[in-house]
Amino acid sequence: MKLARRLDHIEPFYVMECAKAAAELARQPACDPRQGGRPMLFLNIGEPDFTAPPLVQAAAQAAVAQGRTQYTEALGLPALREAISGWYRTRFGLEIAPQRIVITAGASAALQLVTLALFETGDDVLMPDPSYPCNRHFVAATGATARLIPTTPGTRFQLDADQVRQHWTPATRGVVLASPSNPTGTSIAPETLREMVQAVRERGGVTIVDEIYLGLSYDERYAASALACGEDIVSINSFSKYFSMTGWRLGWAVLPSALVPAVERLQQNLYICASSVAQHAALACFAPDSLAEYERRRAAFRARRDFIVPALNDMGLSVPVVPDGAFYAWADCSRHSASSWDFCMSMMQRAHVALTPGRDFGPAAAERYVRLSFASGLDDLHEAAERLRRAISA
Repeated sequence: MKLARRLDHIEPFYVMECAKAAAELARQPACDPRQGGRPMLFLNIGEPDFTAPPLVQAAAQAAVAQGRTQYTEALGLPALREAISGWYRTRFGLEIAPQRIVITAGASAALQLVTLALFETGDDVLMPDPSYPCNRHFVAATGATARLIPTTPGTRFQLDADQVRQHWTPATRGVVLASPSNPTGTSIAPETLREMVQAVRERGGVTIVDEIYLGLSYDERYAASALACGEDIVSINSFSKYFSMTGWRLGWAVLPSALVPAVERLQQNLYICASSVAQHAALACFAPDSLAEYERRRAAFRARRDFIVPALNDMGLSVPVVPDGAFYAWADCSRHSASSWDFCMSMMQRAHVALTPGRDFGPAAAERYVRLSFASGLDDLHEAAERLRRAISA
């Protein structure tokens, strides 16, 4: 069978390869407490340990029981688009017209629809290194080229306007950013983002910002949406992270008005619509009791960060920029190993702690950094820190 050449530009998702290796080891006697083993602690996958809160679960059950399972409009339930618009108003002080909001089958579908609408073969798109690998693969799948620009702790592992100006070419069509970022948990300062958006705008390009962790911000200096920079910004968001609905596969995009018909046409043909049950359930995310629960969970994630980052620093796994959002620590393992892959495999075998090596997120510092997810509870994080400390010092 002859495969399409676009697959040549799609690398394996090493996060999942590590997850498979960790899951295989977890089934061995060494990880079975009944046989004196230590269970595997999975700090490698970016999935909240919280599930959808009670009102959301009840709304899903009611939708099924009442037969509200038919296709919705391609752009999504009008009531859900209104609810998201209201969230931007109350949470961020932004007036976002519901007509600019498109409900999608997760943030992944939103990124695919937007990149298909905007990019084509011969284009290139600037992205920071490190960054979430799937985002650059969405660009590659359109035939365009994702150009990774190395970043440093000095720029919070984010691009800035000077880098955009320096690397822009006649083929460049825009930038894809993430704030807060996976894998670093760092956000772009509002003034830096405004300057960068203006540099892109002056060159006739488009700024796409992945904001799926925006609700999980811990520092008011960075807790602002890119949509404040103007109506020409494309923002991608999701119900997976802050709203704890990972497997429900529901997200949205906020688009410039002129882009909505194009994305609607693509959605009609590629997806028809997002899950109707998930959409009806998501309406309950914005109920006062649900929002209060999400804020309690955000405080819990912050407490986890405040424990694990100093713990990593103390054992020589330096976190050069404290994450201000999401639930990741981007830690430098070079004091202990010349290869982040080898380090992660060693910790998996010796400490039964699963981490993610840097190679997924870009080549610039792939061998130097590992990503730790603090989406697990504090008890697991305390145990993991102690196991890592013992394994490193052995």
